[in-house]
Formats: sequence, structure tokens, C-alpha cells
Amino acid sequence: MKYLVLFAVLYIAYLVWRNNRIADGSASRRTPPAPPAPQQMVSCAVCGLHLPQPDAVRGADGRFFCGQEHRRLAGG
Repeated sequence: MKYLVLFAVLYIAYLVWRNNRIADGSASRRTPPAPPAPQQMVSCAVCGLHLPQPDAVRGADGRFFCGQEHRRLAGG
């Protein structure tokens, strides 16, 4: 009888170990998220600094600036 209990405990321990091992393996096979899409880069009309277009300030004439101060200096 004690061998039957020992066998049952070992079998349950094996099932738990196998279940954890399968769960760990599936987590490592997940694909990483895709990198963000590249952004259009523009340069400031005053100082030439390159920055992403969404971060740039556009003047009235369509030129890009790195900030409001350079936009004001250029008169655009």
C-alpha cells in the first residue's frame, strides 16, 4: 500500500513539473512586438538640427523649425 501512495505522489509531482515546463516553453516562444515605424526627419531652417517631423514646428511658409524661438527669429 505504501508503494502505491509513493507512486501516486511521484506521478503527481511529475505532472506538475511537466505542466510548468510546458508553460515556461510557450512563454519564451512568443514573438517580440514589432518596432515602431520610422518617422520622417526634418531639419530646422535656422540651426540645422534634425528632428522627427511630428516634433517640429512648421512656419507659415512651410519650413520646419526646432522650436517657437527659431520660428520667431526666422520671421515665419
